[in-house]
Amino acid sequence: MKRIFLFLVTNIAVLLTLVVVSQLIFAFFGADLEKQLGAEYADLLIFAVVYGFVGSIISLLLSKQMAKFACGAKTIDGSEGEAERWLVATVEDLARRANVRMPEVAIYPGAANAFATGAFKNHALVAVSTDIMGQMTKEELKAVLGHEMSHVANGDMVTLTLVQGVLNAFVLFFSRVLASVLSGGKGNRRGNGGAYVLFAVVLQVGLGILASLVVFAFSRRREYAADAGSARLLGTPGPMIAALRRLGNLQPGVLPDSLKAFGVASKRGTSIWSTHPSIDDRIEALQNLPPC
Repeated sequence: MKRIFLFLVTNIAVLLTLVVVSQLIFAFFGADLEKQLGAEYADLLIFAVVYGFVGSIISLLLSKQMAKFACGAKTIDGSEGEAERWLVATVEDLARRANVRMPEVAIYPGAANAFATGAFKNHALVAVSTDIMGQMTKEELKAVLGHEMSHVANGDMVTLTLVQGVLNAFVLFFSRVLASVLSGGKGNRRGNGGAYVLFAVVLQVGLGILASLVVFAFSRRREYAADAGSARLLGTPGPMIAALRRLGNLQPGVLPDSLKAFGVASKRGTSIWSTHPSIDDRIEALQNLPPC
């Protein structure tokens, strides 16, 4: 219910913001622009919000199925062997500590990484790679699972979807409005279609890049929070620090774009284009945490 309320409030806030900012644009460039756009303005406003959120929400609802398909992940129940039994029992224990329902647990073939996904925190999926299971100690792997369970408990999948939906709506709406301004208020059906389309494409690409930077910055903040969450679940940051150091000596597995933000590791180094902070920065943040 809380997430549904957040979704509705976010949509209303986006609509109001788009209306206010667009009115400022019309006020700056003159009432003639609004008159020239006519009914297309209202239609575009509605379409931008629907487009911005519907695609993100559909992807979120299908995220578990898509993740399994993309990574070749197989769900387990613990009956497959000793390692699988320990994995399921550990996730169950962490889920209880995090006060969420037991998620699906899966293993996928590949280099060292792990991820969480799912539309609802009580119906999530936590998956680890075969390599990370073989390379880490149980204490380190438990910390990694705590990191992923923190993503689940914090509702990061839904929150990031809302952020992405807001930005999608803004990019679509303002690329079209500004394209109309730059092409003299003449949309693609008003005789100046070539200029309008060119401006719209360039602006959508440019604004889309800026929007991506916002998403990446948000993702990096959530990684710090998930690391801290793991420390709280285990009662000490030591295992997560050890797990990060281990990851620093491994080549992290590359996840599909839709899952990168929820993996425990990304490529080494960090920049404004990274979904994760650097290993060193994450370790420093953990070392500066107050006692659990």
